[in-house]
Amino acid sequence: MKPRLFTPGPTPVPEETLLELAKPVWYHRSAEAKAILGEVAEDLKYVFQTAHPVMVLTSSGTGAMEAAVVNTLAPGEKAILLTAGKWGDRFRGILKAYDTNLVVVEQPFGKAITPEMLEKALAENPDTKVVFATLSETSTGIGHDIAAFGQIVARTDAILVVDGISGLGAMECRMDAWNIDVLLTGSQKAMMLPPGLAYIGVSEKGWKKIDATPVRSYYFDLRKYKKSIAENDTPFTPANTLIKAQRTSLKRIRAEGIENLWARHAKLAQATRAGVQALGLSLFAERPNNALTVIAVPEGIDGSAVLKKLEKQHGFKLADGQDTMKGKIWRLSHMGYTDAFEVLGAIAALELVLAESGYTFEIGAGVAAFQKAYAG
Repeated sequence: MKPRLFTPGPTPVPEETLLELAKPVWYHRSAEAKAILGEVAEDLKYVFQTAHPVMVLTSSGTGAMEAAVVNTLAPGEKAILLTAGKWGDRFRGILKAYDTNLVVVEQPFGKAITPEMLEKALAENPDTKVVFATLSETSTGIGHDIAAFGQIVARTDAILVVDGISGLGAMECRMDAWNIDVLLTGSQKAMMLPPGLAYIGVSEKGWKKIDATPVRSYYFDLRKYKKSIAENDTPFTPANTLIKAQRTSLKRIRAEGIENLWARHAKLAQATRAGVQALGLSLFAERPNNALTVIAVPEGIDGSAVLKKLEKQHGFKLADGQDTMKGKIWRLSHMGYTDAFEVLGAIAALELVLAESGYTFEIGAGVAAFQKAYAG
């Protein structure tokens, strides 16, 4: 049975990218390695939609989140955290670890933070130094209005930090045009690479704040990365085999074009939502994003058992809910190297397992609705 990966990270990797990982390891300080890093950094600017340098960290996306916190905040400085799920809560944990004076703006799982909520929080906390937000909350399927957040924060002295780990490359996101001061992502989502690299871009306003903040980390000191990337280098040993492979996936993104990439993900997401709803299932997120579709498990169905059957009987690996949401939602990713026919297969497999589990619906309704929406 062929395994098919539909988790919101890691995601499928193109074959030509995987082949790069099969090649021999070479010296990471060689002229060739620096030239490759230079290409990758330039193409990352295109994905980020920024004129500012994008730095490459050998870490998970969480490493970039920690770097964003430790470089922008001195102990005791005030930050506003916008959280509507597990990944917003990860920022909460990092911020607490670094003694931040934290104001939390929170929504229940499935709900989105609104621009009005951010405006109110900033008005009540004019001494805020940094606002932290999440583009794509993969624990719930929520997509936030980062463009509106950027306009609001830009009118203040605060800077805006955005976790784009699961959204960048799958959803429209324009770092410069949207006034994002620090934007970060990881390699294992829509960037079509295995885990191991993180990327972070910083605006001029962001660098002013960083330069005014005491150094609090050795490995994650972004000043070192800024200096090194100017010479197509890194301050510490990079995962150079991954960097070379990332070049291949980035060329694929370049060839498709970023606007076409966003449009493809939007079309796929719309068709997936149509297919799911045609089965009588509900979407969990009130403001769904285009990286994944999160489905509310219907009453009387063991959500975790369905996912185990999907994988064991049909080879489709979807993600369960996390923490308190385990067994209550299904998370179906359609970002990166995933096409319509693969998602169509996932919906068909879900229909088979739901029928076996005693859920009442018209067999084929989801598949037909997906095709109709995708064709339209």
